[in-house]
Amino acid sequence: MTTPPIHRRILLGVAASGLTALLAACGGSGNGSNDNSTSTSTSTSTSHGAQVTAELSDFHIKLSTEKFQPGQYTFTAKNTGSHVHALEIEGPGGENRSKTVDPGQSTTLTVTLKPGSYEVYCPVDGHKDLGMKTEISVGGAPAPSDNNTSSGSAY
Repeated sequence: MTTPPIHRRILLGVAASGLTALLAACGGSGNGSNDNSTSTSTSTSTSHGAQVTAELSDFHIKLSTEKFQPGQYTFTAKNTGSHVHALEIEGPGGENRSKTVDPGQSTTLTVTLKPGSYEVYCPVDGHKDLGMKTEISVGGAPAPSDNNTSSGSAY
């Protein structure tokens, strides 16, 4: 009588493995699907790519990291100033803007960064001209040489 439960367990394991493979194939790379589009905190998933904090104060932007590789990133823009602010990222991957947030509030912006230079700034009422801007470089070219040992690089 132990045969039927064992068969059910095996069948359940095979079904679970197949479902896992199907989900992995469907959810994967997302190459270029965000080009020239704006993404905000309304995304359905709570975790997309690497997490970066962007502290928006009056009138400065401080990023939690300075090193970026191509791929998907979720920027959490935290308004620590006393004016409304937003975050805009403009470069080879397109132009992406967060919603405008009040002091003490935050929002997220999910973007796919491609190799190249990007300008990160506050697009609100001349804040960029007041110093709320920075630049980031994505990819290995601007970084110090690591003897080309990055994984997956095959000339």
